[in-house]
Amino acid sequence: MNQINTIIFDLGGVLVDWNPRYLYRKLFDSEAEIEYFLEHIATSDWNEAQDAGRSLQAGTAQLLSEHPEEKWREAIQAFYGRWPEMLGGAIEDSVSILKEYIDNPEYQVYALTNWSAETWPIALREFDFLHWFEGVLVSGEEGMRKPAPEFYQLMMDRYDLDKSRCIFIDDNERNVLAARAFGLESIHFQNDGSLGESLASAFKK
Repeated sequence: MNQINTIIFDLGGVLVDWNPRYLYRKLFDSEAEIEYFLEHIATSDWNEAQDAGRSLQAGTAQLLSEHPEEKWREAIQAFYGRWPEMLGGAIEDSVSILKEYIDNPEYQVYALTNWSAETWPIALREFDFLHWFEGVLVSGEEGMRKPAPEFYQLMMDRYDLDKSRCIFIDDNERNVLAARAFGLESIHFQNDGSLGESLASAFKK
């Protein structure tokens, strides 16, 4: 078995604390209203269409058309109009681990992220560590997203990687399972302090 020498990080939820609730707690009076809005209106599926390349303008227009009630208008427009307010900062423990491997010449470190091409430049300005990687694939720039196997394959092809020597980290179990089915050893990130140990264990195999 080939020894792992390449780490592929997801970004949102692993290195970047992104959560729309940070914004919507300013706009709604209760957690119940926030959860209703995110589960039934600005859903994950809707947001991921922008991650896959649909423009923010088109995505916003769709929701305004589907939910024309005045009570939703401000919240819908705020999703991207006030998107930076969804950023909670860096997940510092993960960034420390990232730096450890970036500084180690034995490893290559890349990123594979579901992220809108239009909000990506905001993140690049906000977080210096997003510039540390040897390469980054952004779904919105490529017109495909996790969990599509084609996106994992593009990562391999673009940077000439051997998937048998890679390990992938993502907080979304759906993406982890898809990566494993593709043939990538993967860690389901839980933000519980176990990432460093999980990586160390993988390198000993």
